[in-house]
Amino acid sequence: MADELHLEEFQAYLLAEDRSPVTIAGYVGDVRLFALWVEKQSKEPLTPGGLTNEAVRGYKQYLLDQANKPKTINRRLAALAAYAHWLEQAGYVKNARNPVQGVKAVRETALAPKWLDKKQRAALLRAVDKEVEDAVHRYPRLRLMYLRDAAIVKLILFAGLRVGEIIQLRMSDLFLDERKGSVVVREGKGTKRREIPLNARARKAILDYLRVRPEVESEYLFLGQRNEAIQSKTVQRAVGRFTETIDLQDVTPHTLRHTFAKSLIDSGVSLDKVATLLGHSNLNTTRIYTTPGVQDLEEAIGKLDNF
Repeated sequence: MADELHLEEFQAYLLAEDRSPVTIAGYVGDVRLFALWVEKQSKEPLTPGGLTNEAVRGYKQYLLDQANKPKTINRRLAALAAYAHWLEQAGYVKNARNPVQGVKAVRETALAPKWLDKKQRAALLRAVDKEVEDAVHRYPRLRLMYLRDAAIVKLILFAGLRVGEIIQLRMSDLFLDERKGSVVVREGKGTKRREIPLNARARKAILDYLRVRPEVESEYLFLGQRNEAIQSKTVQRAVGRFTETIDLQDVTPHTLRHTFAKSLIDSGVSLDKVATLLGHSNLNTTRIYTTPGVQDLEEAIGKLDNF
């Protein structure tokens, strides 16, 4: 299948377009799933010419019949549109128009992402500071790990970094002292970058960690037990370590990133500035944080008590 569909070439194209690793893997996987469906329907392997408007419409209906979520269906349609565009660019097909054109996306109901409210956020920060203080005074061997994990959590809460961005940070990406600082985040192949100012709490957490960070040749900011670059599971464990102490359930690093964005919106920061800080290229992606959450709706109804 892969050779006939030129998926390795498609993957290389997406990489050259500076798409994220998650997007690349998702698009290639979505094309494979479409090819499997076509082969099951027609009893013939999919070829580039088999990506037709009729086939795409049939596939969309199949996904609807299988009760797939609108977001999933729309992502698979987007993957097929990108693949069809590349096939024509590469000369494998000649289409008068993209075969996905005219296939309407499934309407999605806007749902607010999960974030921590002000009380939960404050409780988490208190828990982080307490756990670090206990480790420094009572468990010296764990001091390095707790200071590292505290810096990771505060970088997400106060700078909105993604897990993948955290683990890729280099020492040279930091610019900070006691009064000011920032962190440079590089995306994709390094052609995209954004510089995020760091507030006092984030700066202090990083400086505290740097004071105990081993002096090794590795350029990575956050190090594991063998002074190697940390992995994504380290970030996930760091968040879990502190949230479990205050009985916060199902909190992930992305929950903290959502909290960062929601806090900015609630503070009156403009949508374009929030998008820049988050690294969003499309304002519609950021607009989800203006969708009321449960607490927002409860507060709105609560105002009726004043009448």
